Amino acid sequence: MFSMYDVIAKKRDGRVLSDAEIRAVIDGYTAGRIPDYQVSAWLMAIYLRGMNEAETASLTDAMLHSGDIVDLSAFGHLSADKHSTGGVGDKTTFIVAPLAAVLGCKTAKMSGRGLGHTGGTIDKLEAIPGYRVSLSEEEFRTQVRRIGVSVIGATGDIAPADKLLYALRDVTATVDSLPLIASSIMSKKLAAGTSSIVLDVTVGSGAFMKTTSDARALAQAMVDIGVRAGKNITAVLTDMDQPLGRTIGNALELEEVISFLQGDDNGLDDLREVSLTLAAHMAANVHGITPDEAYRQAYDAWKSGAAYEKFMEWITAQGGDPAWITDAAARQTAPVSETVCCAVDGYLAYADAEMIGLAAMQLGAGRQTKDDRIDMLAGIRMCRKVGEPVRRGEPLAVLYTSDPTRLSAAGERFLSALRISQEKPDAHPHILGVVCGSETAG
Repeated sequence: MFSMYDVIAKKRDGRVLSDAEIRAVIDGYTAGRIPDYQVSAWLMAIYLRGMNEAETASLTDAMLHSGDIVDLSAFGHLSADKHSTGGVGDKTTFIVAPLAAVLGCKTAKMSGRGLGHTGGTIDKLEAIPGYRVSLSEEEFRTQVRRIGVSVIGATGDIAPADKLLYALRDVTATVDSLPLIASSIMSKKLAAGTSSIVLDVTVGSGAFMKTTSDARALAQAMVDIGVRAGKNITAVLTDMDQPLGRTIGNALELEEVISFLQGDDNGLDDLREVSLTLAAHMAANVHGITPDEAYRQAYDAWKSGAAYEKFMEWITAQGGDPAWITDAAARQTAPVSETVCCAVDGYLAYADAEMIGLAAMQLGAGRQTKDDRIDMLAGIRMCRKVGEPVRRGEPLAVLYTSDPTRLSAAGERFLSALRISQEKPDAHPHILGVVCGSETAG
């Protein structure tokens, strides 16, 4: 007979939970039969004692089956998805999704909203007038079949157990647990129904995982779950020690994406390298070609303008205003802005991504709580990236907001995130490694 007390004690003592015990906890909690206080104790026991690979897989599968599973079987091996573990200025979905579609993938993606210093894909898409983040499942599948890509908000029926557990983890100091993180991410990705998954596991000050070793361990755990579930899965470790690209904020990031897709990558080496690499691994997994060959195809799709045309087709298919994309004059700008200038000569040696993300949040670009309203026009445009020279009196960044009272504190926080050096810092790689099945590279 199942006893929640016994399951808590078993994990507290470091013993391995059975598949049946884990499923009983998830089923009971989702149905309201097990109280929060007991599940909180169970989560803390997992936090302290960990889970082995089999336990993590069981937890993932139990959460996966707590709700609906999207049926994308009609697309066969062509269905593909990409997921990022979060970051600052992370706008790669808007580049990767149309690139992958041009390369023959069926990119059916469900995304979330941002909280804290990390931005949300759905929030950014809502900066485009008219864009529909909610589609029926039939509309979703039809669009993917017709043009190769659709991105919508995750529904409340996808892995509801994960939402319940995450709410508890958030208030019981148990978020930072590798098996709980891996099962949370993978339960939603597996429920989304795609046969191929590429994970962008970010590393650094603006990422959840601050060190490469921790990120690699998380990547391997998620890849192992995916392999057990029969998915074609790859994880790419990417740098998030500074914001990706030069913009942070919803409308600002989309404007940067449009410019990039139109062929302007001036000063956007990191955005180009990460985006093309992720798209290449999606195509490589789907078509069985080498990542190098897929990268060449992704580069050609970008330079030829095919990815931009696919982006236009995708956004307008979901109701987005094409004039907002094609005509910069049609876009609103923040009513208040302030330029932050450099006080000394030198080089930008460090730009703490998390602190910069928090500064953007203070301007109104993000949420401190899930109920906060976002200022779509707020954010930061960085005039200098790490490694670039700076001069006294020259702009470091421009801050944007609709509320002038937010500028002072946000400006102070932004400046506190920077470090100026008299020597040019060593170049930092944008791709830190790849984990594919049981093999690791980089």
